[in-house]
Formats: sequence, structure tokens, C-alpha cells
Amino acid sequence: QVQLVEAGGGVGEAGGSLRLSCAASGSSFSRNAVGWYRQAPGKQRELVARITSGRITTYADSVKGRFTISRDNVKNTVYLNMNSLKPEDTAVYSCAVYYMNTMGVTNWGRGTQVTVSS
Repeated sequence: QVQLVEAGGGVGEAGGSLRLSCAASGSSFSRNAVGWYRQAPGKQRELVARITSGRITTYADSVKGRFTISRDNVKNTVYLNMNSLKPEDTAVYSCAVYYMNTMGVTNWGRGTQVTVSS
């Protein structure tokens, strides 16, 4: 069973950058897709970015061109580089591992808070 731990959240300024990491332990996730989700207060959780085992990436329209997801299978870690931050990016960000490259989530991290000040 893989355990996921997010790090790198905090307070950023509008127009600034933050980098989140999602480290896996207990098992390798090199053959699994991994996604970053976020949930703002009063809103539904949304998929922000996803990377497959073959490094195919997809992004929500709201973050395209600003966020980049990447993975380091040696470190068993997935990153989310967030640039040109906006106040509406404020949310709890969680990473999730999928069963292989399907859309079926098998494990969730606990999440990390990102707050963007204007």
C-alpha cells in the first residue's frame, strides 16, 4: 500500500510561485498515473493536473500555462510547479495515485494548504 505525503504548501503572493511535492512510500508508483487535486472552501474538488506513467500530462483549463506537473521515479516523487499564482488558486491541494493509468484513484494524500494573497 502506497502512502502519499504532500509538502511545499504555504502562503504565496499573486504573481508568485510555489512548488508542491508528493512523495510516495511503501511502494513505487512508477507504473501509476498521479494527479494533483484541489478543493477550495465551499467548492467541489477539482483535478488540477495529472501525469501518466509515460509522462503524458493533462491540466485543468484554469491552470494551463501556469502549472507544470512532473515526476521523478527515482525519488518516487511528483511535483507541481505553480507559477503566476492567483488568489483563486487558494485551496487544499492533494495528490492521488491511480490504478495504473486509469482514472480510478487508489490512494490519497492528506493535502497541503496553499493560500495566495492579492
